[in-house]
Amino acid sequence: MSPSTSPQDLSRMRNEYTGELSEQGLAGTWLEQFATWFADAVEAGLPEPNAMLLATADGTGRPSARTVLLKGYDQRGFTFFTNYESRKGQDLAANPRASLVFPWYPLHRQVIVNGSVEKVSREETEEYFAVRPHGAQVGAWASPQSRVIGSRDELRARVAEIEARPGPLTAPPHWGGFRVSPDEVEFWQGRESRLHDRLRYTGGRVERLAP
Repeated sequence: MSPSTSPQDLSRMRNEYTGELSEQGLAGTWLEQFATWFADAVEAGLPEPNAMLLATADGTGRPSARTVLLKGYDQRGFTFFTNYESRKGQDLAANPRASLVFPWYPLHRQVIVNGSVEKVSREETEEYFAVRPHGAQVGAWASPQSRVIGSRDELRARVAEIEARPGPLTAPPHWGGFRVSPDEVEFWQGRESRLHDRLRYTGGRVERLAP
């Protein structure tokens, strides 16, 4: 295989995007627009349409990012659940701001959210925990998320210990929800020649950003 056709030649890896997003076609609020695009992602059969990249930074500004799952959204913002003692939990305790990206690549779309973060109520956490599969409930108790462990066997032992407990499980005290309350929500639609449409809701208005 010649260098010009090698899959390692990243400079030649390119897809042309198609689509359009105009101010006239935009919903009145970011919430309505997100609901429409989220429904499109579900209808298109995208794998894990509620997967989102969550970026945080610690108290010194050191960033980290990972994929989490959206578990609710409304006019207050976007909700996900995690171990509060994990790296992201510790980041958000020190620096309660975050960025989200919904990477709906097959639709040539992204949604980018920036905002402040707060914990959801314990009631919301318990309500969500109650509908999680049993294995996921056990995992929330068994995994010391983001910490170094000696082996997979150590994790299995912790799982067995939790599974041996009598009665239904409730949410661990160190586990719960966060809500990202957006200051701005950008809707990104890919277009030809990299001249993308970028419309951002912020401060009660909509701005168009250069691609």
